[in-house]
Amino acid sequence: MKKSSKKKFPEKNNNEYKKNSEFGYYSKNRTQSEKNERFLNNSAKNKNVENLNKNFKNNNFSSSKRRKPIFKSSTEFSNKNPNNNQELTSKRNFDDWIWGKHSVFEALSSKRAINRIWCTSEIFSSDKFYILLKDLKSKGVLIEEVSWNRLSQLTYGASHQGVVLQLACSKTIPLEQLIDFSKHNCTNPILLALDGITDPHNVGAIIRSAEAFNCKGIIIPQRRSAGLTGTVAKVAAGALEHLQVSRVVNLNRALEELKKKGFLVVGLSGNSKLSISNFSEKAPMVVIVGSEDKGISLLIQKKCDFILSIPLKGKTSSLNASVAAAISLFQLTSK
Repeated sequence: MKKSSKKKFPEKNNNEYKKNSEFGYYSKNRTQSEKNERFLNNSAKNKNVENLNKNFKNNNFSSSKRRKPIFKSSTEFSNKNPNNNQELTSKRNFDDWIWGKHSVFEALSSKRAINRIWCTSEIFSSDKFYILLKDLKSKGVLIEEVSWNRLSQLTYGASHQGVVLQLACSKTIPLEQLIDFSKHNCTNPILLALDGITDPHNVGAIIRSAEAFNCKGIIIPQRRSAGLTGTVAKVAAGALEHLQVSRVVNLNRALEELKKKGFLVVGLSGNSKLSISNFSEKAPMVVIVGSEDKGISLLIQKKCDFILSIPLKGKTSSLNASVAAAISLFQLTSK
């Protein structure tokens, strides 16, 4: 009996161990070292979980910071962009510009048509340029004495050597020559004078209308007026090749000279009570067109023999300068 009991005891223990092992239970006979390893493994897993939670919280906090919009001004972006100067240079057309002492001197000596000159005071008073620049200034070419930095701004840092010029698309003639030309084979010529029209598109449109209505010439002041640039020639659509232009130093003195030669000075103004449709004078005439915002200046109005208005029937209170010039020339030449 004792032997049978000894044989059955381990079998019961084995069956009990197997049953427990199937359900993942550890038997009570596990050593202490195995329990220590289990404790260390569980503690490491817990630490990893804690680290993951901390990283998750930190990531959420940092991402919330990154989600805040950061607005930067356009100047900050422009300062960081090194190609801004190249873009500005490409926008300006330098085809009719010349700079540098030797290049400008050759252009002045060759009698080319010049619209405008910028130079430093040293260049203007030098022996090489003084006589040429003074003669051009008396003929109506706009000459400005500016600083070296201003020239660098105009040319975007080019090697200008203190002098820059802009060519004109057509040559101008003196006022005396324009008067003689207008009276040749025409008893009552009409000239057009521009007062304060600085937009080259308006100047080009006026030149186109003037040539279409057989106007004999255009008078442009040296200052406060757009010159005969490439934009003017493009808008004029070829009319500048068939129309004489005189650029005068002082428009006020030019009108006095025209009066001495028998010309009537007629100004256009929306405030005048005399309608152009009721005007019937027949004589050599110079018609003055002022700017859209200011109109004819007060000094020029005092020189006018007549101030005419274009009657408007709609709610619009004024007309574009080129449109007003076209309507007035049509009205005056159709009588």
